[in-house]
Amino acid sequence: MEREVGLDQLGDLALHIILSKLGPEDTVRVSCVSRRLRLSTSEDSLWALFCFQDLQLSTPQDHQGNPASSFKAAYQLWREAFAMYPWPLVKRVKRCWDKLKNWLSNDFPEVEATLRSGASESDIQQLETRLKVKLPLPTRLLYRFHDGQERTDEGHSSTWLGSSLGIIGGYSFYNHLVNVYLLPISQVIEGTRMVIRHLGFSSRSKYIVVAASAYRPKKFFLNCTNGQLYVGTSNLPTDGEMIQCVPNALIRSVHDLHGDQQQDAMLLWLEEHGRRLENGIIKVCEEGNVRSISLFPEVPPLCSTAVTNGVQVRASAAFVPELANLQDSAEKYLFAYSIRMSLLPGGCIIDGMTFSSCQLNWRHWIIRANEAIISDVNGEAVIGQFPLLHPGEDEFVYESCTPLSSSSGSVEGSFTFVPGSNGGHRCDEIVNLVCGIQAKTKRKVCRVVPGEVTSDRQLELARYALESIATKRPVIVRLADPKGRPFDVQVARFPLQKPDYVF
Repeated sequence: MEREVGLDQLGDLALHIILSKLGPEDTVRVSCVSRRLRLSTSEDSLWALFCFQDLQLSTPQDHQGNPASSFKAAYQLWREAFAMYPWPLVKRVKRCWDKLKNWLSNDFPEVEATLRSGASESDIQQLETRLKVKLPLPTRLLYRFHDGQERTDEGHSSTWLGSSLGIIGGYSFYNHLVNVYLLPISQVIEGTRMVIRHLGFSSRSKYIVVAASAYRPKKFFLNCTNGQLYVGTSNLPTDGEMIQCVPNALIRSVHDLHGDQQQDAMLLWLEEHGRRLENGIIKVCEEGNVRSISLFPEVPPLCSTAVTNGVQVRASAAFVPELANLQDSAEKYLFAYSIRMSLLPGGCIIDGMTFSSCQLNWRHWIIRANEAIISDVNGEAVIGQFPLLHPGEDEFVYESCTPLSSSSGSVEGSFTFVPGSNGGHRCDEIVNLVCGIQAKTKRKVCRVVPGEVTSDRQLELARYALESIATKRPVIVRLADPKGRPFDVQVARFPLQKPDYVF
């Protein structure tokens, strides 16, 4: 005959297992039943489990990172600090920040160092009072964990506007350079007031500026009423034109204090950004000594890769919302694209022969809007350069852009390469040589500096490059000694697509 067994009669291990399945709230209720259960529910190993499950804490600490006396005390401090918010939302926002910070810690610690400590409730209330808005709950919590970014200044200019450490990142092409930061509350207030003054927004507008580029004008606006995030287009200064950044269907319950399904565009946007970073869809790039998060995708299907005769070409595009013009039916959208080419370690293989270098000479692009060809371009060089590739060297990277009438399209094409060498001097060696001569002569016409120019070929290159610098023309260095026939290198088709999440 079976008999009932109460919790008080269970062994310690069985009781511990049951309590761990109950969760923190029910565990607190059980502690009121008896003295033994009160002691069992106070075991710190149990609360260490709850802290890890809910908050991913491996050491007892409060929400500001201060040590706590125990895991149970830490859990209580967290609940008290965020008592006014739905607990499931608190856990979700913390997971969002943890994912971003874990990636930054491993891949870009310089940006992690720019994250400010969390804002206080009084800081947030001050923003709401000054701007006459009510922040969506998820955004309030995002600021409670980290009040945007600030500059560290080490190795950079004195203002954050001159930095490349934006947590959202960006892109560059020609003279258009973008790098997006999350703004601290003080900058949100200042930036929003500036928009109201200079862009003609109503003082009763419920839009606030939450992120902006460190270089070219690019601003992100949160609508505090409906929770949607927007980015300004090229028409923002004239008529306030903006593009939404997150699908409307995903936004819900942005001001609901009692539900557990709250999500505004700001939270969804940062979660998606963290997913893209974590999955390697976007990465840190380095140009010169400057590192930044590049929004050009690195993995298929958004990034294409093709290898032809040992030459590898990777290509991808990024939507450029700040240069979009929704009123122009012919060139409504603008896309930047990045081309990365390299010669694989085996060298260039043509007709069974291996060459140690090859140089780009010609390009051919086919650009489509939807499936209709709108441009079929042939021309010399790329952005005025004839890159010379050697096995195992870093990729040669260049960026360009194209307008599109539709929100989707594609680019594909080919480059014509010639195997051979330029007399043994890479472009970077020539530039260094030229810069050395220019620094000593400070003249537009090249003079030979003894010991620096040692051959007629070097003199020819230096003269041409100095003339190019003086006239602000691109430095173009042709192959002096082609060794084989020209060959075409494929650029596999890659998409131009206005994404669901706009960054």
